[in-house]
Amino acid sequence: MLMLQNNELWVGVGFVLVIALLLWKGVPGMIGKILDNRSAVIAAELSEARRLHEEARDLLAEYRKRAAGAEAEAQGIVTEARAEAERFAAESRANLTAQIERRAQAALDKIAQAEAAAMNEIRNLAANAATSAAEKLIVARLDEKRAAALIENSIKDLGGKLN
Repeated sequence: MLMLQNNELWVGVGFVLVIALLLWKGVPGMIGKILDNRSAVIAAELSEARRLHEEARDLLAEYRKRAAGAEAEAQGIVTEARAEAERFAAESRANLTAQIERRAQAALDKIAQAEAAAMNEIRNLAANAATSAAEKLIVARLDEKRAAALIENSIKDLGGKLN
């Protein structure tokens, strides 16, 4: 009887009864099924994760390819824009040079016209001054006798000049 009063014995008997009850109700089979189901869910999740990983890797490769293409296109656009800017600058320089040449030629033409006008004016003034001086000399040196002789000679020469 001493044995029946031992607490450890009753704990061991209770433990054996709980284990026996669990085995009798099929708890290990249920736990196995639950673990199998959980394992299948985890395997499906891992499979989905692998599929998503592959998809992400493919997308990344595609985006890298697109980025490289966009970079090349941007480089082409920049190169084309630089070439266009250089063409525009060269054209602008040529237009500016031509415009400067036209304006310089116009200025030279105006100067030449002004010189010609000044020369004409000087000639007119000189001719007027010479005419005036000749008139004064003729008036001062011409008397009636000489005037009559000049008129007679002019009339005689006029007949020969008309024929």
